[in-house]
Amino acid sequence: MKFIYTLTILLFSVTLFSQTTLSGKVVDEKGNPISGANIFIEGTYDGTSSSETGDFIFTTTTTGNQTLVVSFLVYETSKTVIDVSNFKNKTIKLRDNINALDAVIITAGNLEAGDKARVSVLKPLDIVTTAGSAGNIIAALQTLPGTQNVGEDGRLFVRGGEANETQTFVDGIRVAQPYGASAQNLPTRGRFSPFLFSGISFSTGGYSAEYGEALSSVLLLNTQDEPDQNKTEISLMTVGLGIGNTQKWKKSSLSVNTAYINLSPYQALIHQNVDWNSPYQSLSGETVYRYNFNNGILKLYAAFDSSKFDINQENINSPQKIRVNLNNNNFYFNSSYKGGFGNNWQITSGLSYGYAKNKIGIDLNNVDNEENSAHLKLKLKKSFSDRMKLSFGADYFVTKFNEDFKENSGTTNTIGYNSNIGAVYTEADIFFSKKFAAKAGLRASYNDLLNETAIAPRVSFAYKMAKNSQLSMAYGDFSQTPTAELIKYSKFHQFESEKAAHYILNYQYNKNGKTFRAEAYYKDYNNLVKYDTPSIQYNSVFTNNGSGYAKGLDLFWRDGKSIKNLEYWVSYSYIDTERDYKNFSAQVTPNFVADHSLSIVTKYWINDWKSQIGFTNSYSSGRPYNNPNETKFMNGKTKSYNSLSFNWAYLLTTQKILYFSVSNILGSQNVFGYDYAKNPDATGVYNRAAITPTADRFFFVGFFWTISNDKKENQLKNL
Repeated sequence: MKFIYTLTILLFSVTLFSQTTLSGKVVDEKGNPISGANIFIEGTYDGTSSSETGDFIFTTTTTGNQTLVVSFLVYETSKTVIDVSNFKNKTIKLRDNINALDAVIITAGNLEAGDKARVSVLKPLDIVTTAGSAGNIIAALQTLPGTQNVGEDGRLFVRGGEANETQTFVDGIRVAQPYGASAQNLPTRGRFSPFLFSGISFSTGGYSAEYGEALSSVLLLNTQDEPDQNKTEISLMTVGLGIGNTQKWKKSSLSVNTAYINLSPYQALIHQNVDWNSPYQSLSGETVYRYNFNNGILKLYAAFDSSKFDINQENINSPQKIRVNLNNNNFYFNSSYKGGFGNNWQITSGLSYGYAKNKIGIDLNNVDNEENSAHLKLKLKKSFSDRMKLSFGADYFVTKFNEDFKENSGTTNTIGYNSNIGAVYTEADIFFSKKFAAKAGLRASYNDLLNETAIAPRVSFAYKMAKNSQLSMAYGDFSQTPTAELIKYSKFHQFESEKAAHYILNYQYNKNGKTFRAEAYYKDYNNLVKYDTPSIQYNSVFTNNGSGYAKGLDLFWRDGKSIKNLEYWVSYSYIDTERDYKNFSAQVTPNFVADHSLSIVTKYWINDWKSQIGFTNSYSSGRPYNNPNETKFMNGKTKSYNSLSFNWAYLLTTQKILYFSVSNILGSQNVFGYDYAKNPDATGVYNRAAITPTADRFFFVGFFWTISNDKKENQLKNL
């Protein structure tokens, strides 16, 4: 026993005297002390915490080279190889964690909506609960700054650009035909129901090198990754009916919805400003199948739409109305996969196919056109660290368009084009600190139809000025193939891509449910297509000598906290833009642009009434038009546009909703522009006809019933 006691004392003494003391100080990048940081030798229990002054001291029995780990909440963890025998009074500097919620994000030109957005200007349900939107994604987006409300068209016009300058993507894959069929001065709608989408990114300029073939903006629609439960949704409406069903399994899910729209009963009750032979009818449907792998998700999305209408349209150049009979069939299929592999690699891939066929009767003449389009995509992304991410990929676009014009005389003229565009791109996300970040990219593409190569650099910066505010800026070059109405004559003429350069400066403030954005921009257009005839035709002389500019200021304010149960946002846009393109005789403001636009959207929940009510007021200053009775080109201007819309959703039960909405409740007599006669009358005056809405107001009543497992889910978010 005496021997064991002596041995124990000896071993304890050896251990005690073999310990090494480590000491130092933990500071941030500015040299300020960090209190409470954890400091320890990796793989051991030897360590301590830093004091209020950032100092630390502890002992270890380890020897030689070891890894010292220092970590604390909002800072990046530091791992340093040290010699424990020579580590005294050392300083450890921790860098800001750029993944923290208050880290800088690049916001120039980008408006996010959805639960996954770091700073969201809209919520998913805002798309369909906005009064006047009538469940139309595009109409809801027109309440955001930077957009123009072109009531006789219905598509998305952004910052002085025409509607075709915006490209739409579903899960990163392009949609070649995102709008329903229409005729002149009849507004169309977006093809996609908001039911299946969980988030939206609307880029009004300066967008990523990942996307191309868009001069003004891109609209990214993201389908839901995972539904919450099995459910069935039934809709009975004054304009039709719809039904949807979602089934969820262990690793997969399937959502399907379909709708039938027939405006005949509605228009028999409500006076219309146009002469319908057969009002608009459509049958449409969408489906999304999702399968979750261990490291990724596969989505299959498909949508179809079959629509028709027959209308007699007044024409200032004809004593009789012109009959337009249109039948449209559209199909879109999209498959995408997103997942991770290897050491911090991420892959995104997919393909899409779109088919659109129009049969149009114009009096005794017939126009049949058909478009087939496809998009193949592959993107790889590597995270080298939290501060450096590199992505690169390739796109391939295929478009085949054919059109037959059959005259009453029996003559048939056939035109069309085949276009193949290949593109590669790379882009780096660099976080210099939690306050300063940059995104730099380059896109290169080749268009075989135009026999043209385009190089497009893109760069964005963001600096966090304070905890709740930041400054962003962006620059980018963009190019786009001329529209189908032009490029279909490519066998007669050689076209070039139209081009634009974007310069954007953005300020954003976000705190406690309040968001403020201010964004100034400048766009420089060149290579725009011009022609020398009153309308586009095969023997027009086309050139790419057109040019133009757009500059302006967009303001946005949203508040959902100041007043209980009230949420509202205000959007204001000022734009100064001119173009010399098409058959313009001078550089002027196009007829779809209003200098000033203002939208006020409110939503209020009344608990005692079990109701949500909403108002949307849209205002825009007068739009220019060309009056041939005056010598100056595009010298006229319409009166200001104003429309106040209202909606009311009443919960009959938790899962049954009665919904009512009306647009333009004040009955404002809005005028979008004027059509002038091609020739003067006997007195030398060119007569005109006003372009007005198809109806003074639009009334809508619907009953929406949800059947779900939890008996709590309802369609309030979809109304």
